[in-house]
Amino acid sequence: MNTSSHNTRLAIKVTPNAGRNEIVGLKEGLLYVKVAAPPAKGKANKELIDFLADKLGIRKSLILIVKGQTSRHKIINIEGMGGDEVLKRLIA
Repeated sequence: MNTSSHNTRLAIKVTPNAGRNEIVGLKEGLLYVKVAAPPAKGKANKELIDFLADKLGIRKSLILIVKGQTSRHKIINIEGMGGDEVLKRLIA
């Protein structure tokens, strides 16, 4: 995880086609997330952003996938929130 006072970059491993959306855990700086949507046509990416925005209590427009659009391994940028706050809200 890379943070500044107003932005956080987070490494995520996404598992699509899960039974439900859930955060599985954090291991060695990698956040493991399951989403119910399939990976076709960006549906899993959209669901990931929707899910994270809901968990963080922020607008979807503040979350951007900066790397890994078609991969299970992604780097996301979260605007306006420091790393400690992000992890506190996601892992709580």
